Amino acid sequence: MKYSFDAIVVGAGQAGPSLATRLAGAGWKVAMVERHLFGGTCVNNGCTPTKAMVASAHAAHLARRGADFGVHAGPVAVDLRAVKARKDAIVLNSRTGVEKLLRGTENCTVFTGTAAFESATTMRVDDDVLEAPKIFLNVGARPTVPKMTGVDSVPFLTSTTLLDIELLPEHLIVVGAGYVGLEFAQMFRRFGSQVTIVDKSSRLAPHEDEDASKVIREIFDSEGIDVRLNANCIHLEQSGSQVSVGLDCDEGEPHIDGSHILLAVGRTPNTDDLNLQAAGITPDERGFIPVDDQLRTSVAGIFALGDCNGRGAFTHTSYNDYEIAAENLLDNAGRRISNRIPASALYIDPPLAQIGMSEAEVRATKKAALIGKRPMTRVNRAIEKGETFGFIKVLVDAETQQILGATVFGTGGDEAVHCILTAMYARQPASLLTHSVHIHPTVAELIPTTFEDLKPLE
Repeated sequence: MKYSFDAIVVGAGQAGPSLATRLAGAGWKVAMVERHLFGGTCVNNGCTPTKAMVASAHAAHLARRGADFGVHAGPVAVDLRAVKARKDAIVLNSRTGVEKLLRGTENCTVFTGTAAFESATTMRVDDDVLEAPKIFLNVGARPTVPKMTGVDSVPFLTSTTLLDIELLPEHLIVVGAGYVGLEFAQMFRRFGSQVTIVDKSSRLAPHEDEDASKVIREIFDSEGIDVRLNANCIHLEQSGSQVSVGLDCDEGEPHIDGSHILLAVGRTPNTDDLNLQAAGITPDERGFIPVDDQLRTSVAGIFALGDCNGRGAFTHTSYNDYEIAAENLLDNAGRRISNRIPASALYIDPPLAQIGMSEAEVRATKKAALIGKRPMTRVNRAIEKGETFGFIKVLVDAETQQILGATVFGTGGDEAVHCILTAMYARQPASLLTHSVHIHPTVAELIPTTFEDLKPLE
């Protein structure tokens, strides 16, 4: 069958459903295409399931620490099947909610199948041909499987498949010390697995500031997570009934034997089967679809949103892409990607929240700047909760007093950081926060104090 629409939205991840329903509500005739699971990565194998499992891991961790708080209980045991069942129920509720919304939206027709371009205005979905002057690609990304020796013959897990195991790994070897690898490493250590992290970098979370990496290492050391860094030649091997990761490190054993391997080395955009050349679009060398500041591709009428455009790898940036596209089309708002301030969080426990520029980025500008820093050991709320790892750090332009960036690494940091982020969006000087009165006892109440203690960044 051949159908004509005002817009085709490909991918029911974070941006797609919101855009489809917004356009449909404005009277557009919209086709929504999803080939697998409604809700995309966030709902099915990203934020929702992993944070549900992080919560289970946190409960196990607190139970083991009960005596620290005067609470005594028996030995702690984790039932991974029950953890998975809880996670699955939360995921299913979110996924069915997204699909129900789309199928119940007037002016929105849902197609299930893989969409591929036949021209710049036409896409085929199995036996159906869809035509529209506006096409929005929200196809997301998947775990990268690197080209390394042994990857074709040695069994391994990814951040997607690890979510479905029901038996606890005896020894999980995590290849990759970025966000995904670190979150799973701590999670499974708290579930009861022996865990070893392997990475080619010289420190954990190499894209964060060095002080943050140092604290992450302290946390992981305290929880018994083994770390092998500076691994220059990582490869997989079969070692009898076990799997093995081979290393070329400056020191230590050249192999690590374990029961399971997790490859957490990045993500690859799902653009390889879109037949982009038929639309006249050329992806970059990593497969991402280049877009301008308003999410427009090189072909008029085609937009790329979310992870596949390489302009943000988070659920919140994908949702913001939807807002930019919708408001520019419907309200002529003139919104741009460059208007948003970088913001992210690493969900180890405690979480690490980073907004704006990092200290390393500020130093690279060579501009005169001020820095304020306070360890969580001096934050009463953290002391009272028995969670004193981390710090608060703020960076300010010495001339304009504009806030350049901040890190809140510690209990509640992923929430507390937003008062600084809001001040940055409002383009308010640091004095706004130094004069603010925050609730006691909270982590956020020490943010004004940190701004009051600014010193030159040397």
